[in-house]
Amino acid sequence: MPAPPILVTGAAGFIGFHVVRLLLAAGRDVVGIDNLNAYYDPKLKEARLAELARDSAFRFCKLDLSDRDGMAALFAEYRFAQVVHLAAQAGVRHSLSAPHDYIDSNINGFLNVLEGCRHTQTRHLLYASSSSVYGANTKLPFSVAQNVDHPLNLYGASKKANELMAHAYSHLFDLPVTGLRFFTVYGPWGRPDMAMWLFTAAILKREPIKLFNGGDMQRDFTYVDDVATSVVKLIDHVPQGNAAWSGTDPDPATSHAPWRVYNIGNHTPIDLIEVVRLLETALGRKAIRDLLPMQPGDIRETCADVEDLRKAIGFSPDTPITVGIKKFVDWFRTFHGI
Repeated sequence: MPAPPILVTGAAGFIGFHVVRLLLAAGRDVVGIDNLNAYYDPKLKEARLAELARDSAFRFCKLDLSDRDGMAALFAEYRFAQVVHLAAQAGVRHSLSAPHDYIDSNINGFLNVLEGCRHTQTRHLLYASSSSVYGANTKLPFSVAQNVDHPLNLYGASKKANELMAHAYSHLFDLPVTGLRFFTVYGPWGRPDMAMWLFTAAILKREPIKLFNGGDMQRDFTYVDDVATSVVKLIDHVPQGNAAWSGTDPDPATSHAPWRVYNIGNHTPIDLIEVVRLLETALGRKAIRDLLPMQPGDIRETCADVEDLRKAIGFSPDTPITVGIKKFVDWFRTFHGI
């Protein structure tokens, strides 16, 4: 008997697209949903969907997470055994000007996903969290064993809220849930609002690139294929309750409930100036630098401790930035006909 389809929310998004493509390559049936909103150009999302639609094992439904009745009907129809929830209102800077978008999608939308899983006895829910939950933490590398109670922006706060909501449902309804703290994902089919795309487009147009904090920033850039591989490997790694967990000395990464969180990062922070240099080399063109002060809500540096991930699935992201940037630039040129 064939396995039931996997639900991937945010299937037209950057990470969602790559996860769906990897699942299809593995012979899995996938139902994807996305609301195709205009946070960035929907034509890019439609182009991703056109790629996925080449495989008959993929079915797409245009649906907003905040549509309570629509989400309930979707879960009732398919009764998904496995759900990969990647849809969200992304972006730190957007949260400064449009905070309600984050409540509608990341809080109310996630509640609808949890309710769907609860009422249809989903066997495993994986959901996107973010390195932004580490907020004011400065001890590097960031570890899932650290407390994450001091977010610096609403986006990070919404992702921390997701982890708390997931734990409540895991505890109350014995729902196995896995949180995925992504670290600065980049690569082909990426997002136009992220640094790699913004820098590449500006350099090619001979326009200034904005370097906040004067470019004195470090990020744990993580290649998207490594991210998708990590997610797919975790689907069948269903969390169990930690029998040794204690409320008197609580481990932030585990629970008595079947609830876990993992860092999905490359464990190799890169100076932003080095990223610019590598892009200049790949593009054969110099960047015009616009040095700006630190933006509100930004974090100066990130680095992921991925030992828990490696122990769980025998894999962690490791694509060198030199390789990843070349692949991104090659795709960017092809996609834009440059």
